[in-house]
Amino acid sequence: MICKTKSVILLLTASVVTSFEGTVLAQVPQQTKPNILIINTDNTGWGDYGAYGGGALRGAPTPRIDKLAAEGMLLQNFNTEPQCVPSRAALLTGRHAIRSGTQSVPIGTLLYGLTPWEITLAEALSSAGYSTAAFGKWHLGQTAGRFPTDQGFDEWYGLPNSTDDAMWLDKETLERTSVWGDVLVPEAAKPWIMEGRKGSEPKKVKLYDLNERRIIDGELTRRTIDYMQRSKDAGKPFFAYLPLTATHYPTLPHPDFAGKSGHGEYADMLVQTDHYVGQILDAIKKLGIEENTIVILTADNGVEHPDNGTGQYSGWSGPWAGTYFTAMEGGLRVPFIIRWPGKVPAGRVSNEIVHQVDIFPTLAKIAGANIPNDRAFDGIDVGDFLLGKREKSGREGFLIFVGDDLRAVKWRNWKVHYAWQERKYDPVLRYSTVPKVVDLIRDPREERQVAEPYNTWLQFSIIPLIVEFQNSVKKYPNVPMGAPDTYAPPK
Repeated sequence: MICKTKSVILLLTASVVTSFEGTVLAQVPQQTKPNILIINTDNTGWGDYGAYGGGALRGAPTPRIDKLAAEGMLLQNFNTEPQCVPSRAALLTGRHAIRSGTQSVPIGTLLYGLTPWEITLAEALSSAGYSTAAFGKWHLGQTAGRFPTDQGFDEWYGLPNSTDDAMWLDKETLERTSVWGDVLVPEAAKPWIMEGRKGSEPKKVKLYDLNERRIIDGELTRRTIDYMQRSKDAGKPFFAYLPLTATHYPTLPHPDFAGKSGHGEYADMLVQTDHYVGQILDAIKKLGIEENTIVILTADNGVEHPDNGTGQYSGWSGPWAGTYFTAMEGGLRVPFIIRWPGKVPAGRVSNEIVHQVDIFPTLAKIAGANIPNDRAFDGIDVGDFLLGKREKSGREGFLIFVGDDLRAVKWRNWKVHYAWQERKYDPVLRYSTVPKVVDLIRDPREERQVAEPYNTWLQFSIIPLIVEFQNSVKKYPNVPMGAPDTYAPPK
């Protein structure tokens, strides 16, 4: 187990790493540690790729992603947090975002994101002897002390915030959407592409405008491939985190892919993403590291709210209803494909529940790294499940927070809604007496209430999950939103 302190002692040998005040990490011989690549797309629909029923069916063939799924394992019930910031925090900390004060996308505030006290997957892997790099959208802090290179990554190139900020620099867009025909974007708020290395403050590279929005994912792909080459040459296992900007709005594809699908910009961007994933997989094979590299392809949330009925900015969630920013399956369930040749059984498909928070402890265990033991930790190790050693993931359910609001609880194939909101801009409707209960197997679109006499037994499975969480908060209070860099938990 590890805990984060201001003083760090690092002693690296062939098989033992001692760090964070002398805590001894799990002993895994350095040469056997697998490389890890996580490709995290943005607001991608569960059914967008061919392997999930989309692909050519929705006008965007995805042959490389489909092949990746055939070579590894596909999860049908992989769940995220409902918004961009919370989901990225959950993935990298193994904790529900409400615990780290990152439960909402910030509006109009400079200080947000993960406090320095949080421990990320990158920090854990770095302590276990890994080289680490992030290329893409961060969205977990935009101030000194909260950039990727402050949170365990050796290097970073990308966006501190969200990709829609590029629209702020487009005069035509601002004039068309502004009531007054003129919008002032403060100089300090203008979006920049940034680059940095651990130990130094990231530098602004260039303004992130709509032209850069079109070409950035190609650049992120190129840099990821270069990083993998450098890591191989250095003889060090790597953790490459590639949070692409696709398919977040504005869905403006690279000029090479504009019109490629013939079915609009979103479909063009899916074709583009499939191509970039293919380039990365080809590079891994060319480098001769395919057998010892874990590749994960997933997304931070489900689909956007449809753009005025055109669908240009919104993906396809298959049988699921709803959008991100809600507790609906269409916003929570996303693609998840993992390949590790010879370890993860090829062609396996499962509907077992897995949550974003489970990725940290699972990869940490595989890599011989440790997880914190001085805070509430929500993730569970699902490694044996992914490796085909057991059929069950070990996760029965989880709580669903939208911001500070406990909106629903999911347990097995059941979901209990305490309030109802189907799409991002819909009003939130509260249930005044009993919650709405749905059976996701019989009613995947969550349209029908299971009659009260037939659902009250669920209290014996749902309530304990809530009580367990509440008790953990008493022991380990949540980090307040907007907590300063000096934050430390109360004694």
